[in-house]
Amino acid sequence: MHFNGWLQQVAHVASGEYSQDFAQIVQIIEYNRSQAIQVINHASVLTAWQVGAYVSDKIKNAAWGSKVVQQLAEYIHTQNPTLKGWSKVTIYRMVQFYETYSSVEFLNLLVHLKLQKQIMPPEAAQIETKEIVSSGMTQLSSRPIVSFEMTQIPSVLYRTGWTNHQIIMRQCSLPEQYIFYILYAEYQKLQNKQLERAIKSDAYSRVLSDKKMQSAILKETYPQAEVLLKDKSILEFLGLPQRYKESKLRNEIVSHMKEFILEMGKDFLFVDQEHTLEVGGQNFRCDLLFYHRALQCLVAIELKTTTFDPRDLGQLEFYLEALDQNEKRSNENPSIGILMCKDANPEVVRYALNRSISPTMVSKYEEQLKVGSVIQRSLEEFVEFLDK
Repeated sequence: MHFNGWLQQVAHVASGEYSQDFAQIVQIIEYNRSQAIQVINHASVLTAWQVGAYVSDKIKNAAWGSKVVQQLAEYIHTQNPTLKGWSKVTIYRMVQFYETYSSVEFLNLLVHLKLQKQIMPPEAAQIETKEIVSSGMTQLSSRPIVSFEMTQIPSVLYRTGWTNHQIIMRQCSLPEQYIFYILYAEYQKLQNKQLERAIKSDAYSRVLSDKKMQSAILKETYPQAEVLLKDKSILEFLGLPQRYKESKLRNEIVSHMKEFILEMGKDFLFVDQEHTLEVGGQNFRCDLLFYHRALQCLVAIELKTTTFDPRDLGQLEFYLEALDQNEKRSNENPSIGILMCKDANPEVVRYALNRSISPTMVSKYEEQLKVGSVIQRSLEEFVEFLDK
C-alpha cells in the first residue's frame, strides 16, 4: 500500500475510534462561533441605536444644521480611515432606526404583545452619556459628558441584525410589520436577500391570515399549524411558462428545492418525489413527500394546476392513510396532507374540509408576486407561538 494511502487509512480508523470526542469538540467550536457572531450583531444594533439617539437629539434641538451630519461622516473617516460604511446616508438610517423604534406607538405595541415590560418615553429619559449602563450599554465615563434624550433599547431589536433592520425599515411602514419581520427573520434564520423576498412576497399577511383552508382535525391535532403552514405560496422563482402540466410543476419544484423550502418554511425536509405507496398490490404515487421537523410528521403534497376539486381531497386522504399505516414510525405524529392548487373557491373548500376526517389543508400557489393582501389576524398568536 502506498504510504500516503496508509496514513489516510490510519487517520480514518483513528477518527472513527474518537468520533464521539471529535464531535463534541466540533460542537464547542460551532457554539462559540455562533456566540461570537451574536455578540457582533448585538454590538452593531446597539451602536446604531446610540449613534441614532445622539444625532437625533442634536437635530431635534436645532444644535446641528443639515450640513453637520455630512461633516460628521467626513470627520469619522478622517479620524479612522479603516472604518467603512459611515456615510451620511448610514448615519441618517441610524437616526431613523432610533426614532422609529423609540416611538410611543411602537413601544405601546411591544407592551401589548408582552415583548416589553414597560415604556420609557423619550421625553422622560433625559440622561447623561456617562450614565448609560442599562440593557447591555457600555459605560462611557471616559467620553465627554453630553446630555441627550434616549430610551432603553427594546430587547426585541437584538433578534435580528443591523442590515436586516435597514431592510425592514426601508420596505415596511407599520409597527406591526416591523415587529413581525424582526421575529420572522429570527425564527426562519433569514439572511438579507431571503428577508427581502419574504417582505416582497408579503409573508406578513400570508403567515397571519385566517386559516380557513385547514381542516378541523388539522387545527385540533396541530394547533401550531396555523402559523407554520401557509394557505398561499409564491412560486415566482420557478419561471413557469404560460401553460404547463403537473409534471412540469413538480420537476421545477424539485430543481428549485432550496427556494421552495424557504417559501414553505425551513422546517420542511424533502424526502421524495413521486413517492410510491403500495396498497393491495397496487402502486400509487404521491407528488412530493416531506418531513416536518417542528410537527414531527410526514407531509404529503399533491400538486394541481387547476382550480380546487373536492374529489382531489379524497385522493390525498387515501395517501395519508397509506403513509400512516405503512410508513409512519411509532415516534412520529399523524401525516399531514397539503393539496396545492392554482386556485380555489373558498366556499367550495369550506364545504369539502367540513367533512374531512384527516389533517388536510388546501393551499393556493401564485406564479408571480402580487403584493397588497389585507391582514386578517393580529400578531398575538404568532408571538404566543414563538414563546412556546
